[in-house]
Amino acid sequence: MLPSRLLISSIFLLTSLLCQAQQPSLSPEVQKYVRVHAERVVLEHVRVIDGTGKPAVEDRNVVIQGGKISAIQIGADVPAAVGTTVLDLRGYSVMPGIVGMHNHLFYVGRPNLNANWDSEPPVVVPQMSFSAPRLYLAGGVTTMRTTGSVETYSDLNLKRNIDEGKLPGPHLDVTGPYLEGPGSYFIQMHELTGPDDARQTVNYWADRGVTSFKAYMNITRAELGAAIEEAHKRRIKVTGHLCSVTYKEAAELGIDDLEHGFFVNTQLDLDKKPDQCSESAGDYTLQHMDPSGSEAEDLVNLLVKHHVAITSTLPVFEDSVPGRPPLREAVMEAMSPQAREAYLYRRNRPASKPLHGDPAMLFKRDMQLEREFALAGGLLLAGPDPTGDGGVVPGFGDQREIELLVEAGFSPVEAIKIATMNGATYLGRQEQTGSIVAGKNADLVVIKGDPTTHIEDVEKVEIVFKDGLGYDSQKLLDSVKGRYGEY
Repeated sequence: MLPSRLLISSIFLLTSLLCQAQQPSLSPEVQKYVRVHAERVVLEHVRVIDGTGKPAVEDRNVVIQGGKISAIQIGADVPAAVGTTVLDLRGYSVMPGIVGMHNHLFYVGRPNLNANWDSEPPVVVPQMSFSAPRLYLAGGVTTMRTTGSVETYSDLNLKRNIDEGKLPGPHLDVTGPYLEGPGSYFIQMHELTGPDDARQTVNYWADRGVTSFKAYMNITRAELGAAIEEAHKRRIKVTGHLCSVTYKEAAELGIDDLEHGFFVNTQLDLDKKPDQCSESAGDYTLQHMDPSGSEAEDLVNLLVKHHVAITSTLPVFEDSVPGRPPLREAVMEAMSPQAREAYLYRRNRPASKPLHGDPAMLFKRDMQLEREFALAGGLLLAGPDPTGDGGVVPGFGDQREIELLVEAGFSPVEAIKIATMNGATYLGRQEQTGSIVAGKNADLVVIKGDPTTHIEDVEKVEIVFKDGLGYDSQKLLDSVKGRYGEY
């Protein structure tokens, strides 16, 4: 019989070998961005923001082993040991990896856009398979939903390459092609011809590995209902950026999630006709839905009753509000020259394009409705809708979404929970990721500073752990400087 100490050592070695066997080998292309790769890692004397909404806990050691969080201990100096990397993180915080719930792998391009906001058709949507995954990972996003694909095979192949360790990037929940009706804004979208087409589309792409679907602005109720029914047979969820179908109608049809907060609900729009998008696309409804009024209360209660989540996408609307802060330098550096030019054109509104309505009021109203929804027990998710529009860029936009949730009235730890644990819960991955708990994947973000007291510190990402591997945020950003918007 083995002595107890030798037995424990043997078990430790066997466990380590098994864990290593489960992790994919990394290509040289991925290895050069990995800063921490050890059998065992100790994040020493770090502040823990655990993703549950509880207050941060000071001075803890977070132990990572075999790609998992193996322990969270009282802070202590750990002696150097073979196979163990110790990081002294006094003054740093660690939070769960962001779970981005309205993220994309493409850029919206308007050919020959000029300072007068004129461009030539068609609007095109080039794929960002190189820059976007690196930007997400650099910004602290370890899991993301693609929330509508224009090159679905590219997204599926990208997911496989990331999972196999061939390319850097977050865990992907690949959404199928947009479920859209006639009159789409984007030439690359298939236009459904009816409920049968919706069912066939869902089944075709589910057979090929997509794990979610997104309905779009011109879908009919019959098509949406058919898509939801077919997707649910496959245990796949459906979200929607709607217009032709109201939030109330979609909830009653069984939709799982609604995108863009309360910006695109059209139920009160004066010109709303069944199965048709209204002219204001929801602005009128948002303007006239008092967050403390009976209509808002009824809608929120209906959504909560039907277990419909809401995805907040505040950054994509921020740019339309006059006087908001410009992009920080690091964001501009990530963008291609053409993307920077497009952003500056869009930020400097020409005299020929006057404001309609009050964007600042609509922005505040949506924030209020999102708060009411969360207070009523609704599952609020977070994602910035990063397609370059309004200067919203992958990774950076996810950080900005957290900051804007705090502006909306959530505490920093509540905002971080919305951006981490809530997304994991919606995806059914709450046992694997979304919070800092022993046994979960080591999907963690190391931040210089304390975002619980200065939420802007969420931008100061230094290391991003995904499945226990610590990626160097700055190296990832440097690799895509000037590329987002190009490829």
